[in-house]
Parts: sequence; C-alpha cells; structure tokens
Amino acid sequence: MVVLNKIYTRTGDSGTTALGNGDRVAKYNARVEAYGTSDELNCFVGVARLEATGETDAALSRIQNDLFDLGADLCRPDMAADKDAEYPPLRLASAQVDRLEAEIDVMNTSLDPLRSFILPGGTALAAHLHVCRTVARRAERLAVLLAEQEEINPAAVKYLNRLSDWFFVAARMSNNGGKDDVLWVPGANR
Repeated sequence: MVVLNKIYTRTGDSGTTALGNGDRVAKYNARVEAYGTSDELNCFVGVARLEATGETDAALSRIQNDLFDLGADLCRPDMAADKDAEYPPLRLASAQVDRLEAEIDVMNTSLDPLRSFILPGGTALAAHLHVCRTVARRAERLAVLLAEQEEINPAAVKYLNRLSDWFFVAARMSNNGGKDDVLWVPGANR
C-alpha cells in the first residue's frame, strides 16, 4: 500500500531523484527519462478518456493501470536482485503484452486495410489517441536506449511497442471504424 503524508520532500532540490531501490540518480538519467515519459503518456491517456466511452474507456483505464506498472518496473534497476528483495518488485508481464495484441486483433477485424498513410485527426478521441501513439513511441525509444545501457525487463519494450500500435488502431476505430480517417495525399500542396 502506498501512503503519501507529505508531497514535497526537498530531497530532489539538488537535481537528483530516488529510484525504486533507493539509489539516487540525476533527474535526467536514462531510467528517469523512460519512466517519466511513461507517466507523461499516462496523463495523455487520461485526457483521451475524456472523449472515450464504453469498451474504449474501459480499455484505456486498463492501459493507465499498466502504465503505472510499467513505471514501477522501469524505476527499479538491478533485475538480478529481484529474487533477494524483501518485497518482489513489480515487473510488467508478457500477459499484458498479449492482452494488447488480442485487443488490436479484435479491433482490426472490422477495419478496411489502409491504402494510404493517415493524418492524425478526425474525431477528438482519434486525435488524442494519435498523441498517445506518438508519446508511446517516444517512451519506447527511451526504454530501448535505457536497455542499451542497463538490463531492463524485455516485456517493457514489447509493451510500449504494442501500445503504440493499439493507439493507432483505436484511433482508426474512433474515426467511424476508419471510414472518417484523414488520408495523406503525397505532394498535395506542391
């Protein structure tokens, strides 16, 4: 259980922050960048939920919870120490990736194949989901960069990769099942 009695601690005033294992690192550390961007993504998902209803809203709620799991995973270095930890660290599970894939497959069955790239937009929800897609891609790039420097849970990178695909397909679904997608017309304004 998390208990936050005091929001400010002043411990970060020198430009450092604590990781999940208590180590202090610079606030621009690659690990902090990765989990900070997943937190940013979670905020954009919250904005998208203002436009979502029904199953889309329920799915976005699950994704928000997953993104907190992802942040908990990424903020905890030294996976080798997991087995000796007093409290086992929360790590993203492959089942969370599998769930995204299954949801993508279900959504995609009702969409016509794309014959052009699409421009971000259409409905308000689709536009918000495209923002989520691009922030998920940035979070993925930062997680990959972190993985080049330190060991991280491979499911974290896979999750972010699938999540950006999920947002793309969900945006199409939010555009009247893809019928109102805004198509790119190469060189249209030459």
